Amino acid sequence: MELVDYVSTFICVAPDTAAVAGVAPRPHGETPTVASAIFDMLTAAPPYTYRSSDVIFTVWADRNDVPPETRPEVWPTFFQGPHACLRSSDLGKKYGWGIHADADGRLAVYALGTPEYSALAAGFSRDGSPVKVTRAMRSGR
Repeated sequence: MELVDYVSTFICVAPDTAAVAGVAPRPHGETPTVASAIFDMLTAAPPYTYRSSDVIFTVWADRNDVPPETRPEVWPTFFQGPHACLRSSDLGKKYGWGIHADADGRLAVYALGTPEYSALAAGFSRDGSPVKVTRAMRSGR
């Protein structure tokens, strides 16, 4: 696992978010925003398909036009430096989405205000096992 991967963790929305429910982020123009690219990747696949490292790398590679055939070679070099984790994503800061990483580090998103979000925010996963609860980073100081 890369240093950006979480396990058995739920990232709640930021304490200073204005969101009251989960809203799908949309691209500005033709280019997807980072938040919309992350959201689309996580919701297009079945829940708990990708790890944080998969998402962060794929979104970066797509935005930087890295050809799919060279991505396995680029992966180790990409993760040699520091990278923002999903706590800094606008999904939790602006759009009202919590991100759950299961015991294997695989992700799913849950909208603020849903029963699933509430259970995870209380520290319990779908199977009743405990999860560490953290928050998305604040947008301001």
